[in-house]
Formats: sequence, C-alpha cells, structure tokens
Amino acid sequence: MIDFARNVRLWFAPEAIREDGRTPDYRFSLANERTFLAWLRTALALIGGGFAVDQFLPDLRWGWRVGLALALLGAGVLCSLRAVNHWMRCERAMRRGEDLPVSRFPAALSVVVAVVAVAMVFVVLVGWEG
Repeated sequence: MIDFARNVRLWFAPEAIREDGRTPDYRFSLANERTFLAWLRTALALIGGGFAVDQFLPDLRWGWRVGLALALLGAGVLCSLRAVNHWMRCERAMRRGEDLPVSRFPAALSVVVAVVAVAMVFVVLVGWEG
C-alpha cells in the first residue's frame, strides 16, 4: 500500500522519476507511453459503453440497465487509474533495470467485459423488457 501511495505521488510529478536509476532507451519509454494511451482508449470505450447502455436502452428494465451501465463505467474508471499506475511502475522498472511488473488486471478486466457481454446476449435473447 505504501508503494501504491508513492506511485500516486509520482503520477503528478513525473519528473521525479528521473531521480530513480538510469534513463532507458527512449524507444522503450515511448512504447510504454503508447501502451498507456491504449489503456486510456480502452477506458474511454468502456465509459462510453456504460453511458450508451444507460441512455440508449430505455426499455431495458431499470435494474439490468443500471447494473450493466455501472459495471462498464466502473471498469472504465479502474482501467484509467490502472493505466497511469502501470505506466509509472514500468517506467521505474526500466530505469532500474528490473523486470517489468506483472499484473492480473488484464484478466480481471476481460472477465468483467465478458460477463457484461453475456448479460447483454441474455437481454437480447429474452427481450428488452425482460
């Protein structure tokens, strides 16, 4: 938890990362940044999907609509926070010459998206009004 708090402080002071280790090949830093941006695009898509479920499926029962929308919105929020945290952890590992950090987050996000997708298939097959 203390390491996470330190990482959060570094989110807003990225120049402080230069005090840690050596500067990696710029291509690795740019690849890390592209990965960060891909995670942000995924987060935006999840958030957009959450709003779409809520706004464009008014005939869907309230519980289903809100549940699916909140699942997508929550996944989008977690994905955006995870993106910046992972970017910082990878940048620090590269500067220190360490192995890149591993994470279970991609698997957890995939499970959430799959559950929402299966629920949407169920809703489509049963009908909008359940």
